Amino acid sequence: MTSLAAVLLLALSGCASADWSAPRAAPTAVGTPAPGFVPATAPSPEATVMPASGSWDDVRPSPGYRVVLLTSGDDDATTALTTAVEQWASETDVDLRTVSADDDAITGIVHAMDMKPELIVSVGEGLIDALAMVTPNHLDIPFLILGAELAEPTYNVTSVDWTGAGFRGEGLGTATHFDETSFTPERCADAIRAGTTAVLTGMTGVVLWID
Repeated sequence: MTSLAAVLLLALSGCASADWSAPRAAPTAVGTPAPGFVPATAPSPEATVMPASGSWDDVRPSPGYRVVLLTSGDDDATTALTTAVEQWASETDVDLRTVSADDDAITGIVHAMDMKPELIVSVGEGLIDALAMVTPNHLDIPFLILGAELAEPTYNVTSVDWTGAGFRGEGLGTATHFDETSFTPERCADAIRAGTTAVLTGMTGVVLWID
């Protein structure tokens, strides 16, 4: 066996052993949000919550958290968010897999759900209209949308937005004037950390505004 063949076999064996169908303990938050993350009054469904800056810094998921990164598009904003999610996963021992939905958004979402992750993270405006149709019918699957939002999210959908982001679907535009330069590495990193903190602590079905 050549050295290249051995490397490929090892890689394939590693992928096959990572079986998400195997039962495991429910994921938990490691750490506690700082004061200012959770509002004094419990937010109503579809509310906009403005957590204090950095109040999510000390929270991470338990090791092996199973996340699918669902992407659509290769624009600078989507690329910046994708990079931030990949870096966060590497730093926090998250088991991350990626599904591209460039060809068909619905098919991509269904494929991501069929993988049975503990969270689906969505980046890319091309997914929003499809997510609005799919997510209300799959309330058992948590979704986190970065840099965009659903106009009427169900409790399994959480979004993170800021000034310059906030696309809500065709015909609805954005919550603010779109500004691609607002998708900085720092803001994208804050988005995935704030969003997963909200999901892991049960503050879902809302829009987090992180300006």
